[in-house]
Amino acid sequence: MSQELKGNSKDSKNIIIIKDLVKTYGGQKILAGVDFKVKRNNKTTIIGASGCGKSTLLRLILGLEKFQEGEIFIEGQPISKLDEDELNIIRLRFGMVFQSAALFDSLTVGENVGLILKEHTKLKPSEIAKKVKEKLDMVGLADTYAQMPAALSGGMKKRVAFARAIVNDPSVLLFDEPTTGLDPITSTTIENLIKDLTDTIHATSIVVTHQISTILNTSEKIIMIHEGKAIKTEGPKKIMKSKNKMVYKFVNGLVDTAPKIV
Repeated sequence: MSQELKGNSKDSKNIIIIKDLVKTYGGQKILAGVDFKVKRNNKTTIIGASGCGKSTLLRLILGLEKFQEGEIFIEGQPISKLDEDELNIIRLRFGMVFQSAALFDSLTVGENVGLILKEHTKLKPSEIAKKVKEKLDMVGLADTYAQMPAALSGGMKKRVAFARAIVNDPSVLLFDEPTTGLDPITSTTIENLIKDLTDTIHATSIVVTHQISTILNTSEKIIMIHEGKAIKTEGPKKIMKSKNKMVYKFVNGLVDTAPKIV
């Protein structure tokens, strides 16, 4: 088995290609032929109603779940053809920030951030500590290295999760609802951090969100998932006045009929 998976030089501008993707749960199609491409070093945002399959897409890209039809190509590699060891190599190119910070309560901040390096590299403890402190400094939390997660606020936990996501210098950063549950000021801080980190480490970002500020502040390209399909939108500068009726209603919070008052 090859230890290095080479990309497809025929489409070097796109780091991820999703073609005719079908995902079902209990016989119900959540994704019914999704098609889109993610450009290298681009900031892509995936939007859509709750339960439409946005977060499922991230799990499928990481190979954490199986799809029924179609294909996902990462650096030209069709992931359905890879075994678990090859998938693990692919996954090391990704940094993932979950909807909840998903920190281990029994580990210090430094141990949380450095866990992937401890488990998947041959770096010495001193080398891991140096990289961890460097990444914590990048998210403004250099002084939290020895603290426990319980001592941190929600926004600080999210930033620790960001440091963990970038500690291995990934090619792609995935963010699942990164500003959910945060106040507007903290949300803006997190949105700015997404942009800054993505640019600093020269990564590609994919953000799953339904929050308008996050959509407008972190995107270059916006894809809407609706009825199992991917709808390409006009992008952040024009999306609020989208010519697509479904996109326009979603981003402006419009409903077809007013609720009855009883």
